[in-house]
Amino acid sequence: MAGEAFGHPRLAALYDPLDPDRSDLDAYVRIAEEFGARQVLDIGCGTGVFALLLAERGIEVVGVDPALASLDVARAKPGSERIRWVHGDGTTLPPLQADLATMTANAAQELADPEMWQKTLRGAYEALRPGGRFVFETRDPARRAWEEWNREASYGVTELPGVGAIEGWDDLVEVDGQLVTFRHTFVFAADGEVLTSESTLRFRERDEIEADLAAQGYVVEDVRDAPDRPGREFVFVALRPGAGHP
Repeated sequence: MAGEAFGHPRLAALYDPLDPDRSDLDAYVRIAEEFGARQVLDIGCGTGVFALLLAERGIEVVGVDPALASLDVARAKPGSERIRWVHGDGTTLPPLQADLATMTANAAQELADPEMWQKTLRGAYEALRPGGRFVFETRDPARRAWEEWNREASYGVTELPGVGAIEGWDDLVEVDGQLVTFRHTFVFAADGEVLTSESTLRFRERDEIEADLAAQGYVVEDVRDAPDRPGREFVFVALRPGAGHP
C-alpha cells in the first residue's frame, strides 16, 4: 500500500510543491507518442501530474489511485475535467480498451504483496486492447538504492509560500529480503506538527518480473533504461498480443 504521504490530506497537498521537478515523466510522454496512444490508463496516478500532461496533448486518460486525498488534489487542478478519475486500484478497473497502461514513479514497487501484484498485472492486461502495451518502471535491486535512504543523505528544508518551512528526511526501517521499509518525516515549522509516512517496497529481479508478465499473457517487447536515472532502473514494455501481433 502507498505511504501516508499519498493518503493524508495535508501531505497529499504538499506532494507536488515538495517535488516540483517531474522531468521523469518526459520519457512516458514520449512513449505515449511513440505508440500513438489515444487512450491511456494511468495506474497509481497520484496527484494527476502525468495524466494532465497527456490530456493536454488530446489523449483520453483514465487515472486510478487508491489514495482519495491524492485524487482530491488531482481533481482540483486546471484541466482535470478532461480526465476520468477512479478511486481504486489495478484490480478494480472499469471496462476499457486502452492503447497504453502505465505505472510511473516506481508505483510498481508499492505493490509489495505478491497477490496484489499478480492481480494488478492481470487487471492492466484486461484493460488493454489487443496490441496495447503496459509500461512501468522499477528500481534495479543490484543498485541498492535503500542505502541512500537515511537522514544524512536526505535531510532538507523547503520553504513553501503560505505554508512555511518544512523539514524532511528519510530513515531506513528494515530490509527483509526483497522488502524494504522506509519512513519519511515531515516537520512543519508553522505549527510544530510532525507527520510521518512509512512505505514498504518490493525490489523484484528483472527475470522475475519478466516471468510474472509472461504468466499473465504478456509478451515482453523491451526492457529499457530510465533516461533520467541511467543504470538504476528497468522500464518494462509489455505487449498484450493480438491485432496483428503474435
